[in-house]
Amino acid sequence: MRDTRFGELITAMVTPFDRSGALDLDAARRLATHLVSHGSDGLVLSGTTGESPTLSFQEKVALFEAVRAEVGSEATVIAGTGTYDTAESIELTKAACDTGMDGCLVVTPYYSRPPQNGLIAHFTSLADVSSVPLMIYDIPGRTGARVQRPTMVELAAHERIVAVKDAVGDPTETAKLRGELDAAGHGDFEIYSGDDVLLLPHLAAGAVGLVSVCAHLIGPGLKALFEAWRDGKVEEARRLYLGFTPLMASIMGITSSPIPVKTAVAMLGHEVGEPRLPLVPATEAERAAISEALQEAGLL
Repeated sequence: MRDTRFGELITAMVTPFDRSGALDLDAARRLATHLVSHGSDGLVLSGTTGESPTLSFQEKVALFEAVRAEVGSEATVIAGTGTYDTAESIELTKAACDTGMDGCLVVTPYYSRPPQNGLIAHFTSLADVSSVPLMIYDIPGRTGARVQRPTMVELAAHERIVAVKDAVGDPTETAKLRGELDAAGHGDFEIYSGDDVLLLPHLAAGAVGLVSVCAHLIGPGLKALFEAWRDGKVEEARRLYLGFTPLMASIMGITSSPIPVKTAVAMLGHEVGEPRLPLVPATEAERAAISEALQEAGLL
């Protein structure tokens, strides 16, 4: 693993529920252990893939505590503490710090579409109360608001805002951001790809790692890709990337995420339950497509 704050390969972990729909902490512990033993340097809890909007404050804190205790120092654990409400995000960030998190993932406030000065005030408020580093989560396709490059450069000056999960979906923008951060003296601010299928373009544009959905399924392979890239074996990294792309595209495109990956993880033998409403279980046609993608990847 290269010397990054949180690791190269970070899995955005699904949140397991039992048959009644309750949070299943035992299943979460088992899944976390499996992911760490299969290539994950770190885990994100209660992110998009973890169905954060459907988890209560208390459930999130219980999940943070359980996984932190389970993986110990074997992996970094990052708590998803961003919401559309700054006051709630502050309280959840403080609670996450008390559970021993290595960092917090703070998404752009969604639905309200704040202006850029509002985003600066929001993220600064979180950083001011946090005792751990923050990773901004820029995913305008879901939030309706983009963290513009000058805003990100300004936020990078805060000592506890240290990284971004870049899910903008445009490697050209990633490259421009990397250049502007470097020019402003923020060379240590880290960019993580937030899109599995754009991993290699993002690495070429200056990303240091990946916050991954598909690491649930191909963690060791993604780890091998990082090792090849780090060792300068570009053709090997490219070969691995092209081999993974069909599965990544299927898992991220069949229906709304995280329905496909949660279905796939269950097909591979892990008890994670069904998603909570308003997400719904995969249809029979979707299940067939997911099964086919896993079979074509040699996983099923």
